[in-house]
Amino acid sequence: MSQIKPTHKNQMVPFFFKDDMKSPPPVVLKFGTGILAEPGGCAIDLGQCKRFAKEISKLMKQGIPCILVSSGAIAAGVHVLGLEKRPADVSGKQACAAVGQPALMAAYARCFGRYGITTAQLLLTHEDIFTEKRRKNAQETLKRLLLSPDLIPIINENDSVATEELNLGDNDQLSAEVAIMMQARLLLLLTTSDGLMARAEDVVPKRISTVTNIQDILCHVTPEKGEHSRGGMTTKLKAVQSALSAGIETFIADGRQPKQIEKVLAGKNVGTRFLVPEG
Repeated sequence: MSQIKPTHKNQMVPFFFKDDMKSPPPVVLKFGTGILAEPGGCAIDLGQCKRFAKEISKLMKQGIPCILVSSGAIAAGVHVLGLEKRPADVSGKQACAAVGQPALMAAYARCFGRYGITTAQLLLTHEDIFTEKRRKNAQETLKRLLLSPDLIPIINENDSVATEELNLGDNDQLSAEVAIMMQARLLLLLTTSDGLMARAEDVVPKRISTVTNIQDILCHVTPEKGEHSRGGMTTKLKAVQSALSAGIETFIADGRQPKQIEKVLAGKNVGTRFLVPEG
């Protein structure tokens, strides 16, 4: 019978593990298209992919399970198909996703493989999350994968067959639902913004480092979003609210800056930290 690599020396964990075997709560990381595509284009930025793989692999080697919720399939498909821009119609986007998803996963497999990490792909729709039986199936699959310190589940919305997701945030809400489903220790949304920025007329925007009440900062939300992304700060804050309501601390940080993941977990003052309300 095939086996997953050991979680401890001299201990092999069968793929069909016993019911009482558990992994520590995972960290869920969400990568938006804006930090995965090359600036000004749709091709996957391999430099970014390599850096992310190195940083995440380091955490996993320290015994911290990670789940990656990754956008970028449509952007990758635009590049593979040689299109000048992202299609506006749903079927065009779905075709790009169908072509781009294998390219995206191939890039992740190469980058994580450098550090002895095997990638596992899960394509989900919101129906998979909100239908009890399908949610349970996805949850059990993730639990099994997380037993190995050398496996990382990579989740994306199933854009090639679903239509609802194409009109929702760029995997923001999905990442929150995955974090809730897996009782994550932390949700980290990596984007092109250095966290949530305070809005003030005639003043350079200032990063809000910590939020204790999310209702107090909604006035600072701007509707802007990138050309190749579907989300924006509004969808991110909705995801944050969902995670916080389940007791999961959440961060929004700049995915273009090195070592943001490490700094967040080390308690450094980067991005915006959203604290779980007391009581």
